Amino acid sequence: MKSMHIKTILVTLLFLGSTFDLFAQERKAIFIILDGIQRELLKKNPTPNMDEIAGRGGYHEAYVGGEAGGYSETPTISAVGYNSLLTGVWVNKHNVKGNGIRQPNYHYWTIFRHFKESYPHRTSAVYSTWLDNRTKLVGENLEATGHLQLDYHFDGLEVDTLGYPHDEESEYIKKIDQEVAAYAATDIAQKAPDLTWVYLQYTDNMGHSFGASPEMDLGIQEADRQVGMIWSAIKEREEKFDEEWLITITTDHGRGEGGFHHGGQTEEERATWIISNQSFNEIASNTPGIVDLFPTIANYMHIGIPKNQAMEVDGVSLLGEAYASHLKGTLNGNLLNLNWKDYGTGEKVKIWATPTNQFRYGNSDLYRLLGEADLAKETVELDLKMKYDNLKVVLELPEGYMNVWLKNQD
Repeated sequence: MKSMHIKTILVTLLFLGSTFDLFAQERKAIFIILDGIQRELLKKNPTPNMDEIAGRGGYHEAYVGGEAGGYSETPTISAVGYNSLLTGVWVNKHNVKGNGIRQPNYHYWTIFRHFKESYPHRTSAVYSTWLDNRTKLVGENLEATGHLQLDYHFDGLEVDTLGYPHDEESEYIKKIDQEVAAYAATDIAQKAPDLTWVYLQYTDNMGHSFGASPEMDLGIQEADRQVGMIWSAIKEREEKFDEEWLITITTDHGRGEGGFHHGGQTEEERATWIISNQSFNEIASNTPGIVDLFPTIANYMHIGIPKNQAMEVDGVSLLGEAYASHLKGTLNGNLLNLNWKDYGTGEKVKIWATPTNQFRYGNSDLYRLLGEADLAKETVELDLKMKYDNLKVVLELPEGYMNVWLKNQD
């Protein structure tokens, strides 16, 4: 009788079209932002824990800042970078222009909102040395985010000036980072949230105060020790509970000359990096952007992104089949020219376009199918038969989308 009951359950799951694999490991994802660590200092310093993680997957040079000089140019400022990761889009869409976080466009959903929409009963967490990450960027319990709720969080210590008196040397931030990392490691070991964001700040303070310096070096080494606590908890979970984890570690911006400041579009300020325990596809070898981490996490966790929202995402997944990346284009009179980087799959893509941008208001855009193109050619020219002042162009890949916004140059 029991075997018949189990068989009935399995048949029912198949009939319902469930994608749940009863025999697969449980997947979990965590991303860690270590604020303001430039590439050359990360490479210079001993970071045994991040080296171990990279040894399982890889280290990749990356960038922030959108298209320098283009429509998506994005300030290399902390909160702006965090939100580009959270939403998978640049500042022209998510509208977080500085650390004040004045008017986020919540129509561009964060990875947390998509996750909860796909898996309302799975758990999410934020452990952060900055309260605004949860309350403003993720937008917990705001009407504009559908009253999104996280299951676990640990943050806000920086506003407790009695418990953590502020000092010019930022020792209070160092202490908060240590407590945030320790709390996150304990929660992961005991509760294992399914989707987690950890944010640690101290390295950015060291950069602003001391630039490229022994103080910054020690800050990076301390950040690695804190990553090590979290990594140890993840390894323990994988061993004891048959879980499979994706951990990605990145930074939100580089730093200008001398390692002090950031915010502009110099190569040094735009230059970042990504470390992961998973092996990425070929796109990662072509300097991915911070926006690529959103679709990468979504891919790994099988998070469903509705088509109208997926067409707006500026990143492409660094996991799974690599089809194309780095879409660019020009619009001259009636002529649309597009080019991209191909990864040899031999696939065709559909090309969609719209002259409107109603999505930013929470409405839908009406796209027109312009035709198809061979990815292997890495370029296409289309005669639109009429002139558009502005055009949103989307390439529909076999899996996922790429988009570019163009202004007519004629």
